[in-house]
Formats: sequence, structure tokens, C-alpha cells
Amino acid sequence: MSNEFHIEVNCYQRNHVGERICGDVFLHRKVKEENRIIAVLSDGMGHGVKANMLATLTSTMALNFTIEHQDMVKIAEIIMNTLPVCSERKTSYATFTILDIEIGGRVNILEYDNPQAFIIRENTLMDPEWEYVVLDSEKNQGKELHRCSFIPEKGDRIVFCSDGITQSGLGPGRFPEGWGRDAMMDFVLNEITSHPELSAADLGERVVKKALQHDNFEPKDDTSCGVVYFREPRKLLICTGPPYDENKDAEYADRVRLFEGKKVLSGATTGDIIAREWEQKIEDSYDFDDPDLPPISAMEGVDLITEGILTLTKVSNILKDYNIQTALDKGPADRIVKMILESDAIDFIVGTRINIAHQDPSLPVELEIRRTVVKRIAALLEDKFLKEVRISFI
Repeated sequence: MSNEFHIEVNCYQRNHVGERICGDVFLHRKVKEENRIIAVLSDGMGHGVKANMLATLTSTMALNFTIEHQDMVKIAEIIMNTLPVCSERKTSYATFTILDIEIGGRVNILEYDNPQAFIIRENTLMDPEWEYVVLDSEKNQGKELHRCSFIPEKGDRIVFCSDGITQSGLGPGRFPEGWGRDAMMDFVLNEITSHPELSAADLGERVVKKALQHDNFEPKDDTSCGVVYFREPRKLLICTGPPYDENKDAEYADRVRLFEGKKVLSGATTGDIIAREWEQKIEDSYDFDDPDLPPISAMEGVDLITEGILTLTKVSNILKDYNIQTALDKGPADRIVKMILESDAIDFIVGTRINIAHQDPSLPVELEIRRTVVKRIAALLEDKFLKEVRISFI
């Protein structure tokens, strides 16, 4: 991760009205060993299952070939040659936008037939000097690609979408030719001018919901908006478990005190150690917001105190099943998940003293040792949510 900024990547989507599956497919992956993030949005012809299959094939190929550093024009040719030909239109068809982001380095974008992405810097449109490439192979002669390359700066945003956004409202009435890219761009610029810290997730959601309004919330196409936001990282510290050696308690408390960001203590013993070392008092709550877990506690200097292993196990389960429809409640695990999702860099400090209570063989199997649960959460955060995660043991 660059010391300069965090890279937030998100895509908000809505299906064609009446369809249970989206014909747009968004994939992204962090290539940790190369310090790269690859993101792909593909729009399959039509909608429903057939469109989803075309878009899945396209986005998967685009993602894998880009990871392998294949030439971008060659990637496009391979994809177009591989797609099945539509029996009605006699053409193989799925659009794509590919973003290859070197963390702390250059961004490369390749597009075929999606609305052209735009880059926003200091609340104005930035021209990255797009290059237009016309294919001359026999099968794809005349097809046009757009590509660009630039070095991002803190505060930059890349906004890309499927044509369900730009063609929303198409037909008689307010938008005879659809909402259009220019009007969408004006909307985006207005939103970020009014809300300078707007996250990638929230901006994508606002664009899609605006497009849905144009179709009276019955979208006539699959509708997707992706956003990449280069910004100051939001940091979260989660501490769980007492140090192996009691002589480390003061060091533990100092690390929590000096951390710049939000702080969660997960475990009664953990909370007691920090409270004792800080000479603070823990205030217990008696609101059982989650019947499966003990209530939260509070103390000056930290944002949340919860029970330990049960709560973190539930955090892991929520993250594993999390998707755009997931509604988070007020329970302790839900609160931690919400804080995690609002953060970019998550630090775990894991105490390694054995808790005798959890060695009881009659307790549920889910009570795994602390380290295993934290490692599972960390893997989910890195792979599924592209978070920057560090674990240290004490």
C-alpha cells in the first residue's frame, strides 16, 4: 500500500426490471505480491442469464489476462474472438472496462463500447489523453478501443459505468436520447463538490439511484456504476485478548493510546487491561441488541468495547456472507462490521495468552482460538473487500 493514499474500489448495481440476475458483471482483485489492483466491468448483450454468462466470461478473461501482463490490445482481441456469436445479431458481444492500477504508480484503462470513463481531479474533469485504437484483424476489423494511462494524485476519482446509466430515461419525455454521459458527469461533479469526502461506494450508489429515478425505478437495462477513489486512509484498530506476558500490559495500552484512528476492544479481559493501565472506568450497557451476544461497553478513548471470541466469530460470518443487500443491525458484531467497512486500513493486535474458558470441550465448536478467527477475518478483508490489513501478536 502506498504511503500516500488508499485506493477505494466499489461498484453499485441494479438488475433489469423483473430479472433476478444482473447482466452486468463487476470483478476486482488485489494482486498482493505485485502491489496491483485489477477491476473489470462488463455488460453482456441483453439481460438476465444469457447476458450474465457473456459478461462473466468477458470479465473473467479480462481480469486473468490483465493479471498476467498481457498486451491490452491483445486482451481485447482474445476476448472478442472467444465470445459466442449471437444467433439474432450475428455478432459476439459484451462490453468491458478494464482498470489496471499499480498501487503507488500508474493507472491503465482499456475500454470497449462502455460509456467512456472519466477522471476527476480537484472537482474538475481531467483529460488523461485518451488514445483511440482501431482493430484491423479480419474478425474484428473496425472495432474501436479507448485506452489511457496516468499517474493518480490524492483526491482523484475514476468513474465508469454500463450504458444502463447513460441510457436511463430513454424515450419520449425528459430524455429522448437517454440521460447521457455529459449529464451524468455534471451530476457526479455536483455531488462531490457538495460532499468532498463522499466515498466510492456512496458515489456509485447515488449515480445508480439517480438513473433509476429516470425509469421510475423500473430499470430497462442492467445498471452499474463503478468508482475508484484515491484518498487518505481511514484507520481502525481492533484489539483482542491479553498479552502472553502480563509485563506487556503497559506496552499494549500505549499502542492503543497512540493509534491514530478508531479503536475497538474485543474481549472483557482486553477492556479491563486497557482501563486499568489508563486509569479509566468501563461503563457497561444492558441493551441486548443481539440476543446471541453480550451487550457492548464504553470507555473514554475507545470507540467500542465488546465480548471477544463469540463476537469476532459472528463478525467473520457476517463478512463471509456480506453483499449489497446485507442490512446491518445494532448488535456488537454488526457495529464492528460497519466500522470495518467504513475503514481502509485495519490493524489487529492479538493477545496470545490462553483463555482457560475456551478450552472447555463442552463449549460449542465455533469457539475457535482467537488467532484463527482473526486470520479468517483478515483474509476476507483482503480478498473480498480489498482492505489493507496488518496483524501483530503480543
